[in-house]
Amino acid sequence: MKRESLKCLKEAFEIEADCLRRSVEAIDEEQFSKAVELLAGAQRIGASGCGHSGIACRHFAHLMCCIERPARFLSPSEAVHGASGFLQKDDVMLFVSRGGKTEELLPILDICKKKGVRVITVTENPDSPLAREADAVLKEYITRETDKYNSQGTTSTTVSCVLFHALQAALIEETGFQNQQFALIHPGGAVGERLHSL
Repeated sequence: MKRESLKCLKEAFEIEADCLRRSVEAIDEEQFSKAVELLAGAQRIGASGCGHSGIACRHFAHLMCCIERPARFLSPSEAVHGASGFLQKDDVMLFVSRGGKTEELLPILDICKKKGVRVITVTENPDSPLAREADAVLKEYITRETDKYNSQGTTSTTVSCVLFHALQAALIEETGFQNQQFALIHPGGAVGERLHSL
């Protein structure tokens, strides 16, 4: 391996750790609280994004299901071909878009507004179309991506995922979710074995 390649190991950790330290300061506590309230009161939760953001949204949906908040990822293409019927009035749709103007998400936003679905937008740009129409905006702060070209969705994906972890942790507190509930729905693997031995 090239020396330069091995150097990337420590740099990746340093870049992302520095970004996480800074990004927590960018979070508006009032907006975060609003997002938690919306998620806690929703019967169903949808999440959508493109590329790396879409992958992060799949993780978010799974995190919600793990605390018994029914959720699913809606692919941008399927959402405008009927899948948005999953969402009903007062449900919540979470969008992730670093620039806040991903074209594939805008038609879904329009559907949500017409159906009375509440919207949470995770973005770096609070003045974007997806942010302006949202009920709660969670602002991301990204220093740089980990690759030398600063173009791959690496650090930005990490920031989104840690934000989702914070939302799940807050929802566990808000809803009174108990570990016994998790044990019921997670009997598999080493985690299931540990939960059922308690």
